[in-house]
Amino acid sequence: MITVTENHSKATAESIAQDLGADWIFADEPTNGQDNDAGREAVRLQKVLSQAGVASRRHSEILIRDGRVQVNGKTITKQGVKVDPSQDVIHVDGARINVDEDKAYYVLNKPRGVQSTMSDEMGRRCVGDLVLGKLDAGERLFHVGRLDADTEGLLILTNDGELANRLMHPKYEVSKTYLAEVLGEAGPKLISTLREGVELEDGMAKADFVRIIDKNQGFSLVQVELHEGRKHIVRRMLKEAGYPVQRLVRTKVHTVQLGEQKPGVLRALNSSELTSLYKAVGM
Repeated sequence: MITVTENHSKATAESIAQDLGADWIFADEPTNGQDNDAGREAVRLQKVLSQAGVASRRHSEILIRDGRVQVNGKTITKQGVKVDPSQDVIHVDGARINVDEDKAYYVLNKPRGVQSTMSDEMGRRCVGDLVLGKLDAGERLFHVGRLDADTEGLLILTNDGELANRLMHPKYEVSKTYLAEVLGEAGPKLISTLREGVELEDGMAKADFVRIIDKNQGFSLVQVELHEGRKHIVRRMLKEAGYPVQRLVRTKVHTVQLGEQKPGVLRALNSSELTSLYKAVGM
């Protein structure tokens, strides 16, 4: 875990985290009115809550008075406490509130044939080609995990290093749901095989949930949910079970769903989706 001190800037910490695959956090004390390294003024807590859409400023004061607001894990009941939205972690009724305007959270429906990278040295079409023109100037994102080029669907993009690392960490067992079109007409045996587990070259792999959605003329549509993150895990499991994948789409990560979002479309995570992700990884 890397903690930002007066000798580390936010940008430096984020760079270190990405290079080392480490979590990064900011110093866990409220700013108490002090400016941060960027010279940003600390702001009264009730104003921050109001600007984040939690409640009106007056009702935010009531939330604070009633002990329903925590800053960096400490319950705040005094009015007038100042915080730095870029550093301090704020919860209301146990739910984390995103108050840092510099943090960005998006969902992309990655099309088939696109690399899950922000740039590609070989000149292949990549995620960066799809999203860079849609972002604010200077906004830099990285992908949470990756989908292989032939796999479509939901890809989370963010500049929040701590959330990204936790979502990818096996400890938190964040679920992912896929729709797979497979060769062969699948039945109950496939469900039991995937649930009980199949032996792969890198160990046993089990699905948390399997459903046969449709089958017709030698093909089947299968829904698979699992919390594994190994490379090509769904394709390898289905192939081992005797049903080679013809098309694979990731439709859901935890509670974040693709829904009707079309391929190539980028959208911002809404507040309930973000709060749910925070909760899933203990933030």
